[in-house]
Amino acid sequence: MPIVSLSRFISLSIYPKPSKVFTFEFSTASYADKFCTLLQKKQGNVEKTLALVNAKLDSNCVCEVLERCSYDISQMGLRFFIWAGLQSNYRHSSYMYSKACEFLKIKQNPFLVLDVIEAYKVEKCLVNVKMFKVVLNLCREARIADEALLVLRKLPEFNLRADTAAYNVVIRLFCEKGDMNMADKLMKEIGLIDLYPDMITYVAMIKGFCDAGRLEDACVLFQAMRGHGCFPNIVVHSALLEGICRYGSTEKALEFLGEMEKAGGSCSPNVITYTSVIQSFCEKGQTMEALRILDRMGACGCAPNRVTVITLINGLCAEGHVEEAYKLIDKVVAGGGVSNGDCYSSLVVSLVGINRLDEAEKLFRKMLASGAKPDSITCSIMLREICREGRVLDGFFLYDEIERMQYLSTIDSDIYSILLVGLCQRSHSIEAAKLARSMLKKKIRLKAPYVDKIVEHLKNSGDKELVTQLSRIGR
Repeated sequence: MPIVSLSRFISLSIYPKPSKVFTFEFSTASYADKFCTLLQKKQGNVEKTLALVNAKLDSNCVCEVLERCSYDISQMGLRFFIWAGLQSNYRHSSYMYSKACEFLKIKQNPFLVLDVIEAYKVEKCLVNVKMFKVVLNLCREARIADEALLVLRKLPEFNLRADTAAYNVVIRLFCEKGDMNMADKLMKEIGLIDLYPDMITYVAMIKGFCDAGRLEDACVLFQAMRGHGCFPNIVVHSALLEGICRYGSTEKALEFLGEMEKAGGSCSPNVITYTSVIQSFCEKGQTMEALRILDRMGACGCAPNRVTVITLINGLCAEGHVEEAYKLIDKVVAGGGVSNGDCYSSLVVSLVGINRLDEAEKLFRKMLASGAKPDSITCSIMLREICREGRVLDGFFLYDEIERMQYLSTIDSDIYSILLVGLCQRSHSIEAAKLARSMLKKKIRLKAPYVDKIVEHLKNSGDKELVTQLSRIGR
């Protein structure tokens, strides 16, 4: 079958059918019009006027208003967003906070939130703590710690008092920023105004200290929690254990893990906790020691998950203990925690990573023969490596075998293009046509970089229409 027969397929792949365009319903647009008309007037105390609008609030309406305001009245748009967040029939989702930051460019113009607070003061607006919390949540979404602190400091100017939740937002921002001195200062400040740090405060602070490498401070705070009536749970234990794994010794990590196991109850280590320790050992080149933790998991009745096993397999292969990786898979699969398909898929990827490609391919083919289903990432990597060796026809036959087993549902779309390019360049027309039909059926478009290679190859084919169509793809 000549390559010219692919012309129709290529044309369809680079000129897809127009998709339907979804727009806001008329009612939503008309509601947004009402709000925007008021906001454009830039009246003082606009919140009172907004409350008189007989309109339904939903996420589409709020997005429409924010987008329109973003061009020239960002401050009014922000005031609308804050007002909307207080309405009884509507609540901002985390997605809406991200959209507000995007439309109003709060990250690029952080003082916008302070300008709004100042406008409230000048216009003597009726302001409550909930309004400040909406602003603080925007600061959290935009990750602007300094401005969040200034917002927090504005509360007393309106005769308002921050609660622990408001402090937690600012403390968490400074923890994420790495400014643990300010975070620590704010935590101590909570106690000075008859408030108490809660579990959220302690988790943020301990994790922040650990991320900053201040392990001793994290441990001191961990011990002080009980004295403040806040007993560490699994989240706090796991945060501290992760810090010990990163900045402490493996002996200290095992000691702390043992304390968690002994405490039991809500402090019992879970699969995430054990996996974190295992990962730490593997990163430090101590994978054989990490295997012993797997035995501890079993003794405590905690089964490993896919991440645990993948971490161990990667570590064993990286250290040259491939045989141990096979033994691990036999053990885990027998326990029923992770499927053999997941285990062997991970091993194939790890073998490719240490350049044992022949062994990886043999294992992959053995998986197919035994009915063990490789995951899509493994299929993609295996096909890519075979093509990289110049064995495009072998790659196609392997693809065809995987296709018959229906294992290609989410394979990397680049693989199709790589295969098609290779088959065309080597004049395997029948196989190229079969692959093209498969791509057409799956609605997979040919990638632009590979189209250029086909154009170069087909310049002398006489198919001017095909070459013209391919040349237009990047325009």
